[in-house]
Amino acid sequence: MNISAKSVRFDDDSMWVELSDGRTLGIPLAWFPRLLHAMPEQRQRFELSINGIHWDELDEDISVDGLLAGRGDSTRNTMIAA
Repeated sequence: MNISAKSVRFDDDSMWVELSDGRTLGIPLAWFPRLLHAMPEQRQRFELSINGIHWDELDEDISVDGLLAGRGDSTRNTMIAA
């Protein structure tokens, strides 16, 4: 069974994702810095797909599988100490 996102909404601190199996996930925006720092209008300009949620303007893709596994943004700025 492939679980997909049916709807997405936001409050000041969280993203709420309603899934096709009836569950609703509350995800802290702090897990996704691009969303946290985006304007509310930018957060609303997303596309749903069978695999997740995409924000073209923010260059952000979030998979439903990742949300279910409790994974946040995996992008890291890596600095190498000299």
